[in-house]
Amino acid sequence: MIDRKFLVAGLVALATTLTSFGFGEIADARQKRTLIIYSGRSEKLIGPLIKQARRDLNLDIKVRYGKTSQLAIALLEEGKNSRADLFFAQDAGALGALERRRRTLPISLRLLNKVPSRFRSPWGNWMGISGRARVIDYNTKLVRKSQLPKSIWELTKSKWRGKVAWAPTNGSFQSFVTAMRVLYGEKKTLEWLKAMKANGARKYPKNSAIVKALGRGEVHLGLVNHYYLARFKKTNPRFPVAHHSTRGDAGAMINVAGVAVLRTTDQRKDVETFINYLLSRKAQRYFSEKTKEYPLRKGMKSPKGQIPLYRLNSPRINLTKLHSLEQTLNLLQEAGVI
Repeated sequence: MIDRKFLVAGLVALATTLTSFGFGEIADARQKRTLIIYSGRSEKLIGPLIKQARRDLNLDIKVRYGKTSQLAIALLEEGKNSRADLFFAQDAGALGALERRRRTLPISLRLLNKVPSRFRSPWGNWMGISGRARVIDYNTKLVRKSQLPKSIWELTKSKWRGKVAWAPTNGSFQSFVTAMRVLYGEKKTLEWLKAMKANGARKYPKNSAIVKALGRGEVHLGLVNHYYLARFKKTNPRFPVAHHSTRGDAGAMINVAGVAVLRTTDQRKDVETFINYLLSRKAQRYFSEKTKEYPLRKGMKSPKGQIPLYRLNSPRINLTKLHSLEQTLNLLQEAGVI
């Protein structure tokens, strides 16, 4: 019979030998695998959710934050050498750009089917997590409901001269212009941009600055995303600004913040576990309650006080086609607005 002490000693010696050849390091590395996310969503917006995901999923998650467009370029430049597993983008255009360059992998059908088909890639390589509606916010003391424009084309009329705010350098505005190009063509979009400039549209650096200016009465109307107003209403319920939605044109488009699985990942299972977490009722309520975005999981309620997503008369557009940002920038430059 083999002496038990002798057997234990032998196993310890064997383990030590294997470790010296690197097997211990490999096992250790597997235990410490890290999910790397490139996020165009700011840390202020999603940092608390990521922190909660680390605890709930027991995953080591590291995030590189930055602007969506810059991170998309970085991923393309890094190519096969990238260490990133997941791209969490602020808009569908960047996701579409990576998909077109074959930097993404198909997402499993069980996850894709959790959101409506209009909010995911037709080829299944990216999907929306939360929705962001374009609206025209207006100062309720300066504009009556009966005066509000029915379409974005009415904004070029003389009655709105010098009274409309926009943010040509802002990413969400540029996605909106890209949608115009997709829906109406280059010529008509360029004409609108030039007409807006000629009509004295007032430039602001970002959406929140526009909403703030509306509250001061500096402008009458502003082209923005829907969720910024909620932040002002939270601190001042009597803030004199409200939403208005056009009907069926690009002014009422719904873009998404979404995710794509990157071809460089070696953690497919962990990536999809994280995506599934983002689509959980808990995470979807976070987007609805904290960021005031529309949850995209089927069956979830819209943010309190917002027009339900199904009631928005938004244009039907293949969001993957919003990838052509470079052409949009060229058009904005040609129109002389950036």
